[in-house]
Amino acid sequence: MSTKPRLAQRLQQPEPLLAPGVYDALTALVAQQAGFEALYLSGASIAYTRLGRSDIGLTTATEVAQTLAHITDRVNLPVIVDADTGFGNALNTQRTVRDFERAGAAMIQIEDQTFPKRCGHLDGKGVVPVAEMQGKLRAALDARHSADTLILARTDAIAVEGLDAALERAERYLECGVDALFIEALRSDDQMQRACTQFAHRVPLLANMVEGGKTPVQSAAELGERGFRIVIFPGGTARAVLFALQGYYASLHQHQTTRPWQDRMLDFDGLNAVIETPELLALGRRYREADGNPGP
Repeated sequence: MSTKPRLAQRLQQPEPLLAPGVYDALTALVAQQAGFEALYLSGASIAYTRLGRSDIGLTTATEVAQTLAHITDRVNLPVIVDADTGFGNALNTQRTVRDFERAGAAMIQIEDQTFPKRCGHLDGKGVVPVAEMQGKLRAALDARHSADTLILARTDAIAVEGLDAALERAERYLECGVDALFIEALRSDDQMQRACTQFAHRVPLLANMVEGGKTPVQSAAELGERGFRIVIFPGGTARAVLFALQGYYASLHQHQTTRPWQDRMLDFDGLNAVIETPELLALGRRYREADGNPGP
């Protein structure tokens, strides 16, 4: 079974789906090896790691599609991909959906922010009119080749218009026929419960856990009890890696050698074991032998 129908079927189960944030093929591979069932390709983390910049709308659809293609070529897990605002109007959104679907997306997330967008937990956001976002969502649904490619509608309206308006926007987006909803930056347990009471019995709801962000961080089990069916920790991977790199580079600069850090890193063979170098070399030998050339 391909990853796309697998995701749709998984979301029918009552247990929440925990999808860790990834930003390249290596993080995706390690997450798969850790036993996760799905991945979340974070646009913010692509900005952090590919550009060394903030999540303020600087990444392009092409950069995200290229990253997604590398990930889906390397792992066989469903990938939920952050498509920001669709990278433009309804027609841009259609092109984005087609490109991301070809690159292997199982679910494509589109938000109602104005452009340039910014991280959902930064202040100063703006949102487009409801009708404009509905047009984008309908365009996205029309553009997908397969109904197994799911469309996730996100609203950032809480910070701009308040909770009531955000819930009303979610209702209007659900009317378009989207497959899941994401009400960003819920501020409290009460707000989270209101969202779940209104929507959890009708459509999969996504909970976004951002360390130091505006939403109280809870476990996937706790969020599942509320009614959320998808839980993401999108930027935790980049923050963990950055923390480790700060220590590694500081140690290397101070000691001029990696020896003090070697108990906190993989050696050459350890790295090659993770990325499955022996298996790749064995595959190459099989093809050479099939051609009558045993090779080295």
